[in-house]
Amino acid sequence: MRLHHDRSLLLIVDFQAGLLPVIEGGTAAIEEASWLAGIANALHIPVWLTEQYPEKLGGTSARLLDELGEHKIWQKHHFSVMEEPSFAQALEALSPKQVVICGTEAHICVLQSALGLLEAGYQVFWLSEATASRRKEEARLARERACANGVVAVSADMVAYEWLYQCDTPLFKEVHQRFLKPRSARPVTFF
Repeated sequence: MRLHHDRSLLLIVDFQAGLLPVIEGGTAAIEEASWLAGIANALHIPVWLTEQYPEKLGGTSARLLDELGEHKIWQKHHFSVMEEPSFAQALEALSPKQVVICGTEAHICVLQSALGLLEAGYQVFWLSEATASRRKEEARLARERACANGVVAVSADMVAYEWLYQCDTPLFKEVHQRFLKPRSARPVTFF
């Protein structure tokens, strides 16, 4: 059950400007999501973002958008993005088998989207240090519930190295210099 870059999609859920001020660990979660998105872009892995009711909660955080390369934004009104027909159809057409998911709030939109992805037959990987809620305990419970139903909890480093697969390629050397080496001394915090 290893991640493969040619079968993956990175889904970043609702890191919205109006919501982030009340999210415990929101800044750290955005840093992790944007770090992994950089690697995804280097490996040509699609990066999709969602925005929940942006008319009220604002758009995606400028801090995250500033760090992202190529990406697609989906607006939604359902808590699970899989209930949005245009998203579900586009995902099916793209046909990734594995979805790495992160975002806010863990116990609402991330959890419901993860469960919806499972129900649709995707392998779902919960990016633990990039998934947060207003209260840390709710983020922890959401991860536990998701994993009890078949989602796999992962760290950004796990995902990055599985996507890279081997260390003797020019692409690995480029990604190592740009992303992996500067990160090696940073502590990891899971929400």
